[in-house]
Amino acid sequence: MPGEEKATGTDRRALTKSATLAAAMLLAGGGVARAQTGKPRSTKDLTLRLPAPTGPYRIGVTTLFLVDHARRDPWEALPVREVMATVFYPARTVSGYPVAPQMTRGAAERLPFIDPLFHEGLPVKGVNWAATRTHAHTGAPAQAVRRPVLLYSPGGGDPRTLGTGIAEELAGRGYVVVTVDHPGDGSEVEFPRARAGRKRVRETVFRGDPRTDPALFRTVIDTRIADIRFVLDQLEALAAGQNPDAAGRPLPQHLDRALDLRRVGIYGHSAGGTTAAEAMYEDRRIHAAINLEGFLDHPPESPGQEGRLFPIAQYGTDHRPLLLLGTDGFPHQKELERSWSAMLARSPGCTSRRELDHAAHWVFTDYAALAPQLQAAGLMTAGNRIKLIGALDPAVSIPLVRHHVHAFFARHLPVC
Repeated sequence: MPGEEKATGTDRRALTKSATLAAAMLLAGGGVARAQTGKPRSTKDLTLRLPAPTGPYRIGVTTLFLVDHARRDPWEALPVREVMATVFYPARTVSGYPVAPQMTRGAAERLPFIDPLFHEGLPVKGVNWAATRTHAHTGAPAQAVRRPVLLYSPGGGDPRTLGTGIAEELAGRGYVVVTVDHPGDGSEVEFPRARAGRKRVRETVFRGDPRTDPALFRTVIDTRIADIRFVLDQLEALAAGQNPDAAGRPLPQHLDRALDLRRVGIYGHSAGGTTAAEAMYEDRRIHAAINLEGFLDHPPESPGQEGRLFPIAQYGTDHRPLLLLGTDGFPHQKELERSWSAMLARSPGCTSRRELDHAAHWVFTDYAALAPQLQAAGLMTAGNRIKLIGALDPAVSIPLVRHHVHAFFARHLPVC
């Protein structure tokens, strides 16, 4: 099939080198961390670590609280649509700026009550989720150099924070990366403040797979695409010297001068992959997209029927590049195949496809690094780890996924 290629076996010398580096990285900073005290700590004090980015740039980070007054929230009785986003960027200096946590404390406290409902085998206790640190420094001044901007949409029911590892890798290689939460959809999203009709930490309304309900799935994707387009609007305001943060919080110095919105890409996982591909189709500001194992069709309205293709799969990419990156362990391969095959047939010169062997659906998230640590600590079974991310060693899977994502954007939206 045009554009198809197995990810394993591709550029094995580069992969072996990166895997060796990653193994050292994981042993040095990505293993299970325990405080060094006079007596062993209990497993409830377990701290998980994210593997370090490998690019040449130090990373700054800030969050944006964005409010769309032109839309009502689709999930709850709120008169506006609120979106939280995190911006990772190459920093001019990080001296004196604190390292950011992966998750806010409020979101981390809610995670063990919510996420195990959607990811079988995640521990409901025994992990200090709030203690995981990133490699980015809060509020550090940005390099005053125009750089390509990449947006990230997480999987259905997942928070943006589970895409931290890839975002940091891209920022460390010279991109500005904006990870976007879709509140009401994401498992737990913390805002700077509460408001009438909403707690400070907003939890997902989902209680199962949105694809089992065609109307619900339409709302999911339509809302996500609108969120992405709204965030792009707000980034344009930021690049023009405005502060779009609804709480009026100060922005890092020179962040406005770091955004090159003539070079915008998007990537997303699962429902976020659907969002990324279709957002590119609908918004000409987006020039390249990666779909990390997301459907490109709607679920069927009735059993035995075929779901309607999204316009991106029905009409093609209009010469803008799209990467379809999947795994051999995805349990819905047959359903995914229909829309991905249609996509490849419609735009064979612009759409490419890769597949990771011995991997599963959430290998594209931070669980690729975190699940093996949970297993090593006895907090997750080997079977549940394989269901979540596959059997592939993180010393291979993490650099492999990073390689595919970065190589695609380096080709189509180069930093220099």
